Amino acid sequence: MKGIIIALTIILFWFAHLFYLLFHRAVLFDDIGTYLHIVLQAFLYTGLFITAHDAMHGTVSKNKSINNLIGRIATFLFAGMSFDKLLKNHHLHHKYPGTENDPDFYTKSQNFFIWWAIFFYRYTTISQLLIMGILYNLLKIFAKVPELNLWFYWIIPALLGTLQLFYFGTYLPHRLPHTEDMGPHRARTLPKNHLLAFLTCYFFGYHQEHHNGPHIPWWQLWKTK
Repeated sequence: MKGIIIALTIILFWFAHLFYLLFHRAVLFDDIGTYLHIVLQAFLYTGLFITAHDAMHGTVSKNKSINNLIGRIATFLFAGMSFDKLLKNHHLHHKYPGTENDPDFYTKSQNFFIWWAIFFYRYTTISQLLIMGILYNLLKIFAKVPELNLWFYWIIPALLGTLQLFYFGTYLPHRLPHTEDMGPHRARTLPKNHLLAFLTCYFFGYHQEHHNGPHIPWWQLWKTK
């Protein structure tokens, strides 16, 4: 039950903050508050995906139907993504981490921007682009949301969340060289600093610990460090 409450809290905070930004706060480039809200919304986007990630491991709820429903809601809200496709690829990532069979790993280059572009390309689908395009136009035309608000409070935070997830959840933990201390999962971990680990990626930077215990929800990972 605790996992459900935490997951729904993140989803509700994400929705409430986004609703406020889209309908009640103008984008003012000379106001530091604008940038703070963008950063906060990006952090909530990251939490949205971490919630979906926990659902992929069945740790949101012991009830599979409820667990997967929350996972599907989180992935759809993040960017119209497919929970089933993410589920399949993520289990391949855990089975073959840091190898050519790992859909999250790029063997041809360790350059951050090239790898991120490939990562982004692999997880972007036509249906996702259509969903996001339809939602964009519905919000702009029928809900009368200003375009600046859509870009700076909805689209850019989602991209920043993707960047945060990739950097702390894929690039840092799995990039070459793979050393002996990374173990069989080819995963390194952040130094122990629980506050920093939470702020950077909801403890997901404790990545070796996550691979050692994928059944552990994000909010308990710090206990294993």
